[in-house]
Amino acid sequence: MVEKSELLHQLRIDRSETAASRGPRTAAIALAAVLVLAALAGGGWWLLRGASATGVTVATAVAPSAGAGPAAVLQATGYVTARREATVSAQITGTLTEVLIEEGEHVDKGQVLALLDDTAQKAALAQAQAQANAATAQLKQVSAQLAQSRRDLGRAEDLVGRKLVSAQAVEVARTQVETQSAQVEAQRRQIELARATVEGARVQLDYCTVRAPFAGVVIAKSAQVGEIVSPFSAGGGFTRTGIGTIVDMDSLEVEVDVNESYINRVTAKQPVEAVLDAYPDWTIPGHVIAIIPTADRGKATVKVRVAFEQKDPRMVPDMGVRVSFLEHADSAAAQPAAAPKGVLVPKTAIVQRDGKSALFVVEGDRARLRPVTGGREYGDQRLVEGIESGLRVVAQPPAGLADGARVKIETAK
Repeated sequence: MVEKSELLHQLRIDRSETAASRGPRTAAIALAAVLVLAALAGGGWWLLRGASATGVTVATAVAPSAGAGPAAVLQATGYVTARREATVSAQITGTLTEVLIEEGEHVDKGQVLALLDDTAQKAALAQAQAQANAATAQLKQVSAQLAQSRRDLGRAEDLVGRKLVSAQAVEVARTQVETQSAQVEAQRRQIELARATVEGARVQLDYCTVRAPFAGVVIAKSAQVGEIVSPFSAGGGFTRTGIGTIVDMDSLEVEVDVNESYINRVTAKQPVEAVLDAYPDWTIPGHVIAIIPTADRGKATVKVRVAFEQKDPRMVPDMGVRVSFLEHADSAAAQPAAAPKGVLVPKTAIVQRDGKSALFVVEGDRARLRPVTGGREYGDQRLVEGIESGLRVVAQPPAGLADGARVKIETAK
């Protein structure tokens, strides 16, 4: 019995020792839980902070250059167009046997672009030439008969004087000569008709060869060998009305839609500066060709034609372009103007805060409000003082944008 009681005593759990040994473990677990919760809270805060970033478009503040020439009085956008652009087709309906052009290829005036099946045209030309040859041979025959009739008339007139033939025989011989003379003249007209028929058949044969109407670059190839081409639309979708499109690159110019409210700032021969969207660092000089005397009532714009002062292979039709219309140069101002103080920014970047002009400068991922002093306007830009050149500014600040707000830069549409 004593041994059993001792054994039971040894198996008894000491509650004080268990609690004391679990104390440090419980504290460690609690500390780890706090750290995990803190990490989760921090991650959530960063996620919420990133989600609250405001999307903005930015523009770079640019310092105006000294003596750069006249200031811009208006800016507008347009597209490069070609004054000479033609979709070349055949003048007759036929089947293509050869197409000798590809997109991007330069062609000269008169160069062969395509060939049509000319079997029928060659047969018609041969027939016309045969008819012309027959008419020529017929003329020789009637001419020989006329010569014989004239000799007969001469003999008859000699014999009638000697009373050897009657006067009637002379009259018959003279009538024969006149009749055959008329036949010779008619046959000559037949020869002229036959030659005209030959020329017409030769023209039809030449229509089977399609040539370039002017020098330029092929921008589209519209037909392939084996297809039927026609100058008229068949309406069924199986007949091509064009073989290819050629553009004269020397005729490129710009068509700009100017808001009718500002068209009074544009005049003929006014100097301009054009910048292609594809090459934003390339400024191309130009001038206004003409103002088209009609307005688009839907867009409230007037179309203006602008010429490039220089041409370049980088210019292609339908490219987007931004045009700055400049002030006319003053002949009395011989000295170049000094660069105005400040930088140029979009007019939409300037906001009013507490009755003063300001704008937001992007620093990292934050928008910082900077007070500025506004100056002269140049088209859709404005000269301001208070910031340095090269800084990125918010082009169109949202109404609720505050100083220090987190922003993310978006691409302008």
